[in-house]
Amino acid sequence: MSTPQQAQTAQNHLNKVVFFGKELHITLSRHSQVSLPRDGQEDAGLTKDFSQSPLHRFRNPGSHNYQNIYAPSPCVHLSNIPESITEEFLRESFEQVGGAIVGFRWIPLKGEETDLKKDRRMALIQLGSTEHAVQALVAMHNFQLVDKRYLKVSFAKSQSL
Repeated sequence: MSTPQQAQTAQNHLNKVVFFGKELHITLSRHSQVSLPRDGQEDAGLTKDFSQSPLHRFRNPGSHNYQNIYAPSPCVHLSNIPESITEEFLRESFEQVGGAIVGFRWIPLKGEETDLKKDRRMALIQLGSTEHAVQALVAMHNFQLVDKRYLKVSFAKSQSL
C-alpha cells in the first residue's frame, strides 16, 4: 500500500529529472486512490496493479528498501548479483543502456570474509550523468541475470564513487 509520504518522496526526487532528453514534471494527483476495474470490466489497458508482483521491492511493509530511497544521481547501487556475474559483464550491460561507465566498485559485505568472490553480491557503478543513470536504472532494474535471479538497481546514497 502506498502512502502520501511515498508519493511526496517520489515527487521530491523525480521532479525536473531529465529522462531521454526531456524534463519530467511530477505533480501529486488530486485523487487519494486509484480504482481498479472490477473483474470482467474492460479497462482499456490504463490501469494495472503491481502491488503483489514478486519483483516489487516495496511490497513488504518494514522492508529495509524503504530506508534506501535516494534522489537520482550518476551513481547506482546494484544488488542480488550472483557470484558467476563478472565486473566486465555488468560494465558491458550498463554501457549498452546508460553510456560510458566512469567507475565500478564491488561492495564488501559486512561480517564476511574479504574474499572477492563472496563480496560480489553488491556493487556501485558511476555513469557519466544523472540522466544516463536514470536510463540505466529503468533498463536494468529486474534484469534477469540467471535462473530466478534478478538484478536490483537503485540510486546510491553517494553521488560518486
